[in-house]
Amino acid sequence: MPELPTPKTRKTSNWSGIWVLPLVALLIGLWLAWKAMSEAGIEIQIRFENGEGIQVGKTQLMYKGIQVGKVTDLHVSSDIKGVVATVEVLKEAEPYLSKETRFWLVRPRVSLAGVTGLETLVSGIYIAIDPQKGERERRFTALAEPPPLSDSLPGLHLTLKADRLGSLEQGSPVYYRQIQVGQVKNYQLAEDQRTVEIKIHIEAPYAELVRKHTRFWNASGLDVSAGLSGVRIRTESVLSMVAGGIAFATPEHRQDSPPTDPSIPFRLYEGFEAAEAGLRVTLRMHDVSGLNPGSTPVMYNGVQVGSLKKLDMDKDFTGATAELTMEPRTEDFLVEGTEFWTVKPSISLAGITGIEALVKGNYIAVRFAKEGAPTREFQVRPKAPPLNTDAPGLHLVLTSDRLGSLEVGSPVLFRQIRVGSVQSYQLSRDQQRVVIGVHIEPEFSKLVNESTRFWNSSGVTLKGGLSGVEVKSESLQTLLAGGITFTTPDPKAKPVTRPRRFSLYSDEAQALVKGTMVEIAMDQSNGVKEGTPVRYKGLDVGEVEQVTLSEDLSGVLIKARITQAADRIARMGTQFWVVKPELGLLRTANLDTLVSGQYLEVQPTDRPGAPKTRFTALPQGPDGQASEEGLQIVLSAPRLGSLKPGVIVSYREVPVGKVLAYELGKSADRVLIRVLIEPRFAPLVHSGSRFWHASGIGVDAGLFKGVKVHTESLEALIEGGIAFATPNEAQMGNPALPGQTFALHDKAEDEWLTWAPKIPLAQ
Repeated sequence: MPELPTPKTRKTSNWSGIWVLPLVALLIGLWLAWKAMSEAGIEIQIRFENGEGIQVGKTQLMYKGIQVGKVTDLHVSSDIKGVVATVEVLKEAEPYLSKETRFWLVRPRVSLAGVTGLETLVSGIYIAIDPQKGERERRFTALAEPPPLSDSLPGLHLTLKADRLGSLEQGSPVYYRQIQVGQVKNYQLAEDQRTVEIKIHIEAPYAELVRKHTRFWNASGLDVSAGLSGVRIRTESVLSMVAGGIAFATPEHRQDSPPTDPSIPFRLYEGFEAAEAGLRVTLRMHDVSGLNPGSTPVMYNGVQVGSLKKLDMDKDFTGATAELTMEPRTEDFLVEGTEFWTVKPSISLAGITGIEALVKGNYIAVRFAKEGAPTREFQVRPKAPPLNTDAPGLHLVLTSDRLGSLEVGSPVLFRQIRVGSVQSYQLSRDQQRVVIGVHIEPEFSKLVNESTRFWNSSGVTLKGGLSGVEVKSESLQTLLAGGITFTTPDPKAKPVTRPRRFSLYSDEAQALVKGTMVEIAMDQSNGVKEGTPVRYKGLDVGEVEQVTLSEDLSGVLIKARITQAADRIARMGTQFWVVKPELGLLRTANLDTLVSGQYLEVQPTDRPGAPKTRFTALPQGPDGQASEEGLQIVLSAPRLGSLKPGVIVSYREVPVGKVLAYELGKSADRVLIRVLIEPRFAPLVHSGSRFWHASGIGVDAGLFKGVKVHTESLEALIEGGIAFATPNEAQMGNPALPGQTFALHDKAEDEWLTWAPKIPLAQ
């Protein structure tokens, strides 16, 4: 048997490769643990009003469609007023978990504005997050409703202000030309709690559509307007009709408007019509009859430029404040000087105005000023203003002492053809004259030049006297409605091409009169007034144009125009006096003045002196003055009695003279009466003559001789008078001298009545 080899032995190591596997497994475990810890989410707690629809391990936290967390726990809050969900959020989201971060539940939502959260019908509800950087926070309270669109969202974010919200709500669409370009973000009451602030978002591609002068209006429901022309219905879309919406547009005349400033709010108008006439204007007015808010239009030359939106009466109901909405096109014309007035049907003698208001009702008319400071507050005129001075035709201003029967619309006539009309009237600044604005039609404007004369042809002109009555009227129209007539004496005079001031005379005669103006001072008017004629030998040679008090109020100043023989009358030595009716049983004079009234008589001087235009009227006609021929003497009496100028002086009951005047003596103890004895009877007066009062009657009564009544004459009985007698030849004395003074006795002595001297009368 062969010998077995001897085995070789060697010492082996205690390490075995089998231990590598556990070591690798340990390292992998540690790495996995580190990775799990480093990638573990952040737990946050979100408080909800209720946990309806929230499931642990299933309900996700989503941001823009990507899961960023999941609900890991759900329990009732400690105050049992809500639930608290523990959500594990990706670690990458940790910087966005701040106090400004917002959470809310997204669930299916159906409203008139549309359907949202439709995807949750399949995946279930989820929690949405609006991440914001800031101070870290781990506990949150979820929003009850989805928040509005973020202000950081690309596009244009604007604020609209409205009087009421209407049917708008969050998510309501915003349209431009019926295309949705944005939506309503949210809304709230303004700080003043009188308006509603509505936040909207315009998507970035459409942001440039909004300009500075863009108009927004509430496009909800239907906009219905009706009138005699028919019914008009307008809606932006079916969706806005049901759910509400906002539309906007930029007026055509504002297409060059600059981009808007997002910080400046826009006004949200109630509807399309309001936005088209969206400028708010306030009017102060007193008469609101026939005006209806919402239907009364504002018209400019027959075109509607606005409407009456609101009418508020004052507390005392003495006036009202009207609010208008005007078309944006009128914005540049709403300046100081723009005029508003109410147009209503008016039927008068001047014609029919505002007849269109019979059909469509009263309306507000406007006339825009060319320039002025911008304003939105105006005062309504009580009547229509006159035409603009730049309107075709000739615009003139007439001034007169009184308006007469003229009114707006009264005709202006030339040769009885209507060539214009009265446009306005008012008092002058000093309130002493009437200022009347008239308009001459363009085709007749050349009829007026610097020689033109205007007069008031209203009514009729009456001229009457004992010879008859003259009635004159320009036309039937002016007789009823009043009017103005003019003529142009010199067609070759310089033409009038721009507004100018003319005098409006009271009648044709005054307008066409020529002559010299004179001033006559009088103690009192004695019935003289404007229009009183100035006469010479029964012919009219002039007329009184003005009667006023003198500056010192001591008398009356009369201005008269002398139209005939003015070069002879307006001279030194001319005399004026008032002719009045004289009525008596024995004498009647100037009877025609009972019909025609008093007049001024003029007596030109026999020897014309220097030119003169200021005169002092005589208290009576010059036939009682010293210029008359005869013997003038003075009678001295203790009292005047019933004597007056013109009273007769008689001799044996035959009138031989008259009383000229009277005055107090220098010491005021006597009355001096100036008497004129006619030239033929002058020899009857001698130094021994006796004068006595012949006024009234004398009564001589006795027990046995009865009653004896005597009077000088019937005229002396009624008007008073003076009688005288001259002694017989031995006692008569020398002939009386001019200016000689005699005593005037109260009554005659019996002896005087027996005197009967023979005195030859003058030839």
